[in-house]
Amino acid sequence: MTVLSIIRDCLDALLHPSARYDALTRARHRAFMAPRLLGSLVALAAFPVYLVLRGAPTALEVAAFAWLTAPILLSWFLSRTGRYEAAHILSSLAVAGLVMMIAAITGGIESFAVIWLVVVPVEAALSASRRVVAFASALALCCAALLIALGHFHLLPAAEPSAALRGLLMTAGVASATLYAAGLAFGAEALARASGSLLSIEEDRYRLLARNISDVISRHGRNGAVHFISPAAESMLGTSVARLAGHGLFDRVHVADRPAYLTALSDAARGGEQRVEFRIRRDAVRDRDIAADFIWVEMRCRPLDGASTGTDVVAVMRDVTDRKLQQQALELARADTERADASKTRFLATMSHELRTPLNAIIGFSEMIVQEDVLMLDANRRKEYAQLIHDSGQHLLSMVNGILDMSKMEAGNFEISPEPFAPRAALLHCCNLLALKARDSGVDLIIRAPEELPVMTGDPRAFKQIALNLVVNAIKFTERGGRVTVSASVEGSRLLLRVADTGVGIAADDLKRIGDPFFQAGKTFERKQEGTGLGLSIVKGLVGLHNGELKVQSSVGEGTTVAVALPLDFTPPQPPSSNVAPLKPALRSGLQDRAHQVKKRA
Repeated sequence: MTVLSIIRDCLDALLHPSARYDALTRARHRAFMAPRLLGSLVALAAFPVYLVLRGAPTALEVAAFAWLTAPILLSWFLSRTGRYEAAHILSSLAVAGLVMMIAAITGGIESFAVIWLVVVPVEAALSASRRVVAFASALALCCAALLIALGHFHLLPAAEPSAALRGLLMTAGVASATLYAAGLAFGAEALARASGSLLSIEEDRYRLLARNISDVISRHGRNGAVHFISPAAESMLGTSVARLAGHGLFDRVHVADRPAYLTALSDAARGGEQRVEFRIRRDAVRDRDIAADFIWVEMRCRPLDGASTGTDVVAVMRDVTDRKLQQQALELARADTERADASKTRFLATMSHELRTPLNAIIGFSEMIVQEDVLMLDANRRKEYAQLIHDSGQHLLSMVNGILDMSKMEAGNFEISPEPFAPRAALLHCCNLLALKARDSGVDLIIRAPEELPVMTGDPRAFKQIALNLVVNAIKFTERGGRVTVSASVEGSRLLLRVADTGVGIAADDLKRIGDPFFQAGKTFERKQEGTGLGLSIVKGLVGLHNGELKVQSSVGEGTTVAVALPLDFTPPQPPSSNVAPLKPALRSGLQDRAHQVKKRA
């Protein structure tokens, strides 16, 4: 083993740099150089012994022994250039030239050396190159044909050795050729063993990589059929690799994503790298108890052996579900931000007019009262101006209170104080307060509240605020000559309050957003009615606090009907103990900050 190691180290020192970093190429260069160097060195070392036994050599013998330096030169050529195929071609030429020279002198095609022509293509087979093998085979045939032609036309020197000498030479030729062929066979076996060992190492390396990498590596036909898929698919999809072979993987792709999946594979088979994202079904995972669902997968695929048409495709798949969820979360956050920005703009556009009008009245009339001596105001005029200032202040206070109430409800700090009260009396009181407003607007206000309405338990202040907001809105959006009908009835364990009008109505697109804070149906520049858009928002919040239900039905130009269902016997939830009932999270859209801003401006 020590001698072999020394020989291997010496051969490695002679290798060309291009062959030192590839194990298979290194083994081939060794297999080429080792027998030639060793054979030539042994033959040259035996030449003095041959001279002692033989005596003075003939010219042919000197030429034959001189020719043994050719393998050394070939090894030097390969060591210097690294051109493996060219070295094999030169070796074939050297062997064929030596055979032709000896055969031409010793009998032509009948020479003992002709058997060495068989060695030429056998030696070339070690190159693992079809081009070299074809060249060596053609060279050997040409040499044999040339010897036959030269012998046929008697162009070769006559050689009539004795029968004993001819037999001896033939025996030597066959034996030497056989020994050389045996050496080539051992070299081929060693080369095959090295190739197999390297292949096994590479397979183990790639198998280790395929088993431990989290991405799924697969090989597909152009029609999507799976020819190979790595074991990582089992952890990703929760099923065995065997069930994914063929069209098993395709059957798991979401129906809506199958065209994109097949298109990517088909385009990759025609050449070029493709990328596609699709959903794929994942089975339940026992240790994590995950039910069957769909996950998002990113697949990158490319041709397996270049861009030839109809080739197989190799693909790498990666679970990108978390990334898709993050993208969706970002989209939702961006949509929420855009809605918040739109709400802020709408809020400022609405409140700028609603706040400026009463403030201008308060400032203007108060300045006039201050200058009463200059303006010579009488008592009646001062009283009128004071009343206008008071009305404007009340209007401004009602707006601020509405904003603050909405902020409290959004923050879950609006206190509910349930107590028994008569809903009919509360409803009549609210309608009486608004009767004058309805008459001034030319709207008929009709009340249908039966006397047998039972006593209900709830917050009477919240009930009145619900009724007032609904009736005010109905009167506001009903044209002169229209009608507003307020009715109350009992359905099961709930009180049903309906406010119907014959006003302008609400478009279907706006109807979806009715109840959102600061939202008003119609475009701002098209609205004739003033308001902050908080009326139905407060109603919606108060109804929710009472575990009630709010429904709005409307048609443009035909009117609107708002129905509120409240429990007759409302019991607030125990926690928290302060009777604070928060709204649903979906209603919270940053109104508290806006309310604080309005409070500061007010």
